[in-house]
Amino acid sequence: MLLIELLVGAAGLVILAPALILSVEVLAGTFSDRHEATAGPAGARPRVVMLVPAHDEAPGIGDTVRSLLPQLHTGDRLLVVADNCTDDTAAKARAAGAEVIVRNEPTRRGKGYALDYGIRHLERDPPEVVLIVDADCRFAGDSFDRLAHVCAQMGRPVQALNLSYAPPGADLKMRIAEFASLLKNLIRPLGLRVLGLPCQLTGTGMAFPWVCIKTATLATGHVVEDLKLGLDLTRAGHPPLFCPGARVSSYFPATEEGFRSQRTRWEHGYLAVLLEAPAVLLQALRTVNGPLLALGLDLCVPPIALLTLLGGAVWVASAVLYATLGKEIPLLIASAAAALLALSVLLAWARHGREILSLGSLLLALAYALRKIPFYGRFLLTRQLNWVRTKRDPDRTA
Repeated sequence: MLLIELLVGAAGLVILAPALILSVEVLAGTFSDRHEATAGPAGARPRVVMLVPAHDEAPGIGDTVRSLLPQLHTGDRLLVVADNCTDDTAAKARAAGAEVIVRNEPTRRGKGYALDYGIRHLERDPPEVVLIVDADCRFAGDSFDRLAHVCAQMGRPVQALNLSYAPPGADLKMRIAEFASLLKNLIRPLGLRVLGLPCQLTGTGMAFPWVCIKTATLATGHVVEDLKLGLDLTRAGHPPLFCPGARVSSYFPATEEGFRSQRTRWEHGYLAVLLEAPAVLLQALRTVNGPLLALGLDLCVPPIALLTLLGGAVWVASAVLYATLGKEIPLLIASAAAALLALSVLLAWARHGREILSLGSLLLALAYALRKIPFYGRFLLTRQLNWVRTKRDPDRTA
C-alpha cells in the first residue's frame, strides 16, 4: 500500500510542477499591461529581408505579397521560397512583386529546409535583420517596423504576438482553440517578459539579427522547427525576446480536415519536444544557462487539454486512495495542482477570453478535453513527427 501511495503522490507532483509554472506565467501575464512599449519605432530602421517560406500557396500568396510590399523601405527585400511546390506559387509570387527562389528536393521536406535554403541564398548580400512570416499571415499596423527596430536594438531574436483566430461562425472546438492560442502565445510569453525571461518562438512573426540566424541549424524536417530553433539559439547565447507591441495573425482552417491536421502537427510536435525537457533542464543547470532553464521549465507545461486530463486522472486516483485507505497527502497534492490549473485558466479567461468564450462554453471545454483522449493516444502509437502542410481554405489566407 505504501508503494501505491508513493506512486500516486509522485504522479501528483508531476502534475503540480507544470500547473505551478503555468500559474506563475499567467499571474505575471494577466496583471501586466499587454500594450506596454507601444510607442512607434524611432530612428533609422535596419536593412531587412522578409523571408516567406511557401509550399503550394498559390491561392493566397499574391495577397500576402501585396500586403507586405508597402511595408518595405529602400534596400529591403521580400524573398519567397517556393518549396517543393506542385502549383504555380512561384509564378504568382513573382507576378505580385516578390523576389522568388525555387527549391525542389522532395526527399527533404519541411519548413526548416525552406528557411535554410532562403538563408543560404541571402549569404551573397546579407541584411541586418531577417524577418520570417508564414504565407497565410498578416502584420498589424507598424508591427513590421517595430520588430526590425527591437531586433536591431537588442541584438536578439524577437517574437511578435502571434494569434490564430477562429473563422466567423466557427464551432465551439475552434473557439476553444482560439482561447488556447491566446493563452499560449500572449498571456504566457507576456508573463515571461514581465519576469525578465525569454520566450519560445512560435513559427511566424520572428525577427533575427543576421549574425544569429546565419549560423543556426535550420535544415531539418522537425514538425515544430520554431521551438527547436528557439532552444538552439538560447543555448548559443541568443534567447528570444517577446514583443507584444507587434502582432501577426492568421485564421484556423475552416474545414474539419485542415483544422485536425494543423492541431495534430502542432500538438504532436510539441509533445515530442516536451519529452526532451528533462535533458534541456539538465543542460541548463550544467552550463549555468538561466535563459535556457526558463525555457526548459516553460516547455514542461503540456497543452492545457492534456494537463487537464492528466490532472483529473491523478485527482480521481488520489481521491480513491483517500476514501479507501485514508491517505490524504496525495489528495492534497492533486487538489493543489487542480486548483492552480483552474485558477490560471479562469484568470486568463476573465482578462482576455470573454469575447471568445462565454463562461458556460469555457466549462464545456472539459468535455472537449475528454474527446481528445484518442488524439493523445495516437501520439503514443503513431505520432506525427514529420512536417505536413496544413490544407488551406481556398478563399482565405489570413
